[in-house]
Amino acid sequence: MSDISSNVTSKPLNPRDSAKFISSRSQNVSICQKGVEEASKGIFDCLKSKKYSFKSWKEHELHPNDMTKETLDWIVVLDALNFSFWTDEKVEPWIVRFEGKNYKGYWALCAAINRALKEGIQFTTPSYYADVTVTQLQHIFRSETPTEMPLLEERRKNLNEVGKVLVKDYKNSFTNVLLQCNHSAEKLLNLITSTFKCFQDEAEFEGTNVSFYKRAQILIADIWACFEGQGWGHFTDIDHLTMFADYRVPQSLLHLGIMKYTDELLEKLKKGEVIPAGDKLELEIRGNTIWAVELTYQEMVKMAKGDSQFSSLPPEELSSVVNAVIIDYYLWDFAKRELEGITEFPFHKTRTIFY
Repeated sequence: MSDISSNVTSKPLNPRDSAKFISSRSQNVSICQKGVEEASKGIFDCLKSKKYSFKSWKEHELHPNDMTKETLDWIVVLDALNFSFWTDEKVEPWIVRFEGKNYKGYWALCAAINRALKEGIQFTTPSYYADVTVTQLQHIFRSETPTEMPLLEERRKNLNEVGKVLVKDYKNSFTNVLLQCNHSAEKLLNLITSTFKCFQDEAEFEGTNVSFYKRAQILIADIWACFEGQGWGHFTDIDHLTMFADYRVPQSLLHLGIMKYTDELLEKLKKGEVIPAGDKLELEIRGNTIWAVELTYQEMVKMAKGDSQFSSLPPEELSSVVNAVIIDYYLWDFAKRELEGITEFPFHKTRTIFY
C-alpha cells in the first residue's frame, strides 16, 4: 500500500489510494454507507441473473464484436479520444449521423470512428493518426449541427502523440504494448501512464499527488470486455482497476443515494457553473466517485462469498464476474438511460482531456 499520509512526492498515489485519501478529507462530497449497501444488492442481483457482465460492452450496437487486432486498434483510438463531449445548454449538441441514426456524446464518437472506417479512412492505424490534422478531424467528426466536437486541437495532440509512440517504439501496433505486460492490468496501466503523456491523469490534493487514470483504465477495461477476458483481453488481475472517474457515474451515485453533495455544490452544478480542472470541488467529486464504487465493490464481494453461485469460484474467476469495471459499466449505462435531462442530479462540467 502507498503511504497516504506522505507529502507531495514525484510519484502519485494510485487511483484507489488517491480516492481513499481524498474521500477522508472531503468537505463538499460524502458517501452514505446505507446507500452503498442498498445499491450493492440491486447491482449484485443484476450480475447474479447475468443481466449484466463484461459481455454487456459488446451489446451496444456501435461497439465492435470481432476479437481481432483491428478491433484492438479501434479501442485504442476510442480511448485516446474518450473525453469531454458535453456542450453548453445554449447551443445545439454535437451530433454524428451514421447508418440512418443520429448519435450524441460518447456514442457520437463511436459512430464517427465507424463512419470514417466505412468511408475508407484508415483512422485506427497508428501511422495514419500519428500525423492526422485538425482539418482531417473536422471532416471525420463532422456534425449534423453547427456545433463542432469539443477540444479538436487537444484530440489531434492526443492522437499524434499515441500514434508517433506506437510507430516508433511498438512497430505500429498496440499489440506490442500488451506483449510487454504479461497479462497484468497493473503492469499495463503503469506502462500506459508512464509512456503516454495524454494518459497522465494526475493532480495535487491537499499537498499530496493523486491520480485517477480514467482513460488509461477504461482502455484496459474495454480491451478486457471486448475480448471477453481471453487473448489480448486476458488479465490475471483485472480487479486492480478502479472505476473510471468521469462526469456521468456521479449522477448515478447521487440518484442511488450512494453519494451526497453539499447544498452549495449542488447549487453550483444546477446553475451550470464550470468547475476548473484540478479545483478542489472537482477532485472531491472524482475521488469520492472512485471510493464510493470501491465500497460498493467490497459489499458485493461479501455477497458473492456468501452466495452458492459464486462462492466456489476461484479468485481470478470471481474477480472477472464482480469488479469495479463492471460496476462502472452498470452505473454509466444507468446514467445515460435513466438520468438524461434530469436536473435534480446534474453532472459537473469540467473541460479537460482526461474525461
